[in-house]
Amino acid sequence: MGEDTFRILLVDLDEQKGDLIHFGDPTQALGGSGLGAELFAAYGRKDLPADDPEQPLIFAIGPLTAYFPLMSKVVLAFKSPYHQQYAESHAGGRLAMAMRFAGYDAMVIRGSARTPSCLIVGARRMEVRDVHYLWGQDVLATGKWLRKIYKGHSGHRSILRIGPAGEKQVAYASINVDTYRHFGRLGGGAIMGAKNLKGIIVIGDSNLDLSQGKEYRNLYKTIYRQITDSSAMRKYHDLGTPENMIPLNEMQAVPWRNMQTTHDDAAVQISGERFAEELLLRKTACAGCPVGCIHVGLLRENFASGYEYIYRQVSYDHEPIFAAGSMLGVTQAGDVLMLLEEMERQGLDVISAGVALAWATEALDRGHITERETLYPLKFGEAKGYQQAIRQLGGRANEFYHFLGQGTLAAAKHYGGEDFACVLGQEMAGYATGEAFFVSQAYGLRHSHLDSAGYGFDQKAAGKNEWAAVEFFLEEERRRVQLTCMVSCLFARNVYTEERLQECLSSVGLKKMASNISRQAKQVQANRWRLKFECGYDPSQIAIPKRFKKVRNWKGPVDEAFMERLSKSYRLATAEIAKAGRFAATQSSESD
Repeated sequence: MGEDTFRILLVDLDEQKGDLIHFGDPTQALGGSGLGAELFAAYGRKDLPADDPEQPLIFAIGPLTAYFPLMSKVVLAFKSPYHQQYAESHAGGRLAMAMRFAGYDAMVIRGSARTPSCLIVGARRMEVRDVHYLWGQDVLATGKWLRKIYKGHSGHRSILRIGPAGEKQVAYASINVDTYRHFGRLGGGAIMGAKNLKGIIVIGDSNLDLSQGKEYRNLYKTIYRQITDSSAMRKYHDLGTPENMIPLNEMQAVPWRNMQTTHDDAAVQISGERFAEELLLRKTACAGCPVGCIHVGLLRENFASGYEYIYRQVSYDHEPIFAAGSMLGVTQAGDVLMLLEEMERQGLDVISAGVALAWATEALDRGHITERETLYPLKFGEAKGYQQAIRQLGGRANEFYHFLGQGTLAAAKHYGGEDFACVLGQEMAGYATGEAFFVSQAYGLRHSHLDSAGYGFDQKAAGKNEWAAVEFFLEEERRRVQLTCMVSCLFARNVYTEERLQECLSSVGLKKMASNISRQAKQVQANRWRLKFECGYDPSQIAIPKRFKKVRNWKGPVDEAFMERLSKSYRLATAEIAKAGRFAATQSSESD
């Protein structure tokens, strides 16, 4: 990428053709999140539903992709079928590197294939191949077939695919990336399904010229040593994020059994330590990352005879363990892996699926629904019932699973039980740290714990000043937007400070971008909020369910008055940011 323009591959599935175009100003959009937002503004249809063929799926990388360690993520920008608003999801794997070596800063996919298809793209090719025989296949089987369909460029090739959940338009269907990574949240898999895309293969089949200067080489070595030799990234390599389970449980901050409680002594049985002792098979990494934070467990299940076993490899992190473990009251590590593998096969976002089934379990217990709806008995702690329910959810087997596939709150509004639906904009992440986390996820741009680290404010702040919390949210979001424009793994946020990012950009010849990064990250932040509001986001329509107001953790009970003040203040602040984004867009349009 130069400082003059982005190289974008426009794919038209209706016509089965692609065009390479030059788009935008990298010194303004930066890349990643910023580029995704600008492409959605240009090609997205705010007036049409998310599953309309005209709506684009936008995959974008950043200016430092493949140049520095942990610059290994891809941003997916799209209109979400979950809430019909602008959305982002991020994934690792080999995709970012494959896109860089294919020569594309972004891919924009529009239209709908005539039959269930696989899109194959590289530097010198674009093909839409009929794979109707894969429709209905699960994610793991589909991956095996796609590797057979295109055998070349192993290691330089990324394979994306969906499962039955994406085909059936589950609003939180995921896109699997290279087996162990995912575009998980807010339903990107359902958009692939709406486009009749079962898979995407991206081939990195060209070369990349690296800077030959000493500045770049020395800086690369410095960052590499910081990542591998210091303690900066050790947590992620050793136990990984499952290390969080025991400390959070001791703080009474882990949601258990649909967040009926925030502590259980059984946490040790699904802790990072227990997984490492009993189930950890190996660690692997995204392309371009020396850390190896992907922990892969070995799942062993009895075969039909009772004497033979089948073995499968399943990745795990804190969030999946929360969703398939504590939230469902499942306290055996092997059972957690079994549920994660089933969610993987169906192509479901693990967090949303686990929280949805936790709500269904309590709704069944309270009499809002019966086994006539669930088809199988659901009881906290009993994994086999959940395994069956996951299959029904992925296939939307009946009316109940159809509603649950629209989201937990959609099902709760239909059957009753909104008070105990653990939804904060989308199904909650695995933290019950208090008011700041609940508000930041409920009203945040992606409804994600990763955007503004509200759980960190809960743990570190001494008082309850709502404007101090809002300032923390917005500054943390701006800082992370810098990283998601580059596009860095957010685990490396303490390595890639703003000053370090400026050094990195300068060393590869992007000096103007380096000088603009602080100001432009703030503009990207405003542009994303503008798009969300323009797609119909109305924060006054979001309410934090009563279950969150009953939480008690190490600080005591939730302060409802503070949470309400904080909600109001954050809503006002994001509306102002969106207004600034609209003003900037108007000024730019007039100058053009």
